[in-house]
Amino acid sequence: MEFKADALLLRAVDYGENDRIATLLTAERGKISAALKGVRKAGAKLRFAAQPFCFAEYVLAARGTRCTVTAASLHDAFYALCEDVGRYYAAAVVTDACGKLALEGMQAGALLVAAITALEGLCADEPLALVKFLLSALDFAGYPVDTGVCPVCGNIPSGRMRFSFADGAFFCDGCFSEATPASESTYLALRAARGTGAATQDGILRALRLLGAYFSRQVGAELSTLEEYLRIVKSVE
Repeated sequence: MEFKADALLLRAVDYGENDRIATLLTAERGKISAALKGVRKAGAKLRFAAQPFCFAEYVLAARGTRCTVTAASLHDAFYALCEDVGRYYAAAVVTDACGKLALEGMQAGALLVAAITALEGLCADEPLALVKFLLSALDFAGYPVDTGVCPVCGNIPSGRMRFSFADGAFFCDGCFSEATPASESTYLALRAARGTGAATQDGILRALRLLGAYFSRQVGAELSTLEEYLRIVKSVE
């Protein structure tokens, strides 16, 4: 059986002398593992389809549980991501999170759209692109982060505040003293990513750290790529 699917390449590993095994994210079939034959040869026709962050229409031949890519038509290669180490690792966070959230056979259209939007934003150096993606990814996974009012008093938290990993929400400092302390800049960056207000660079980095910790706790998988990205950003400050 042969089928077509718009897909984002999440990762590819070498196999044999000239092949690669790709993990693809699709809207209708979730995560797919597929072989790309001969793509490590110089001048291979499908070499582009095995490159990091390739977004293309893949034609796949399925035999039992195995798939092989027989053709591909490029939508976007996101070349700008490979021209800067910071952008590259930020994009790696996107594909890493998708790989940990998507399952074979699931409907993953919302996750695919969020990932492509994030890669486009990273190419354009949009400051909040990665924050927006992680919020969308957590929404997709069923663990939304509430950036609205304090669930106890109904006020917008300000100054010293708390974040509850159990509730995924921010509380005023005096309303839930057992929750984890959180900075106002973190909260404001997350609100900015949701479309309200503005964010500082420090707030964005703090927001990413919080989202990484929340992802790890709720999903049960660490985003090691996020730690590497934050290390790189800190080293160039």
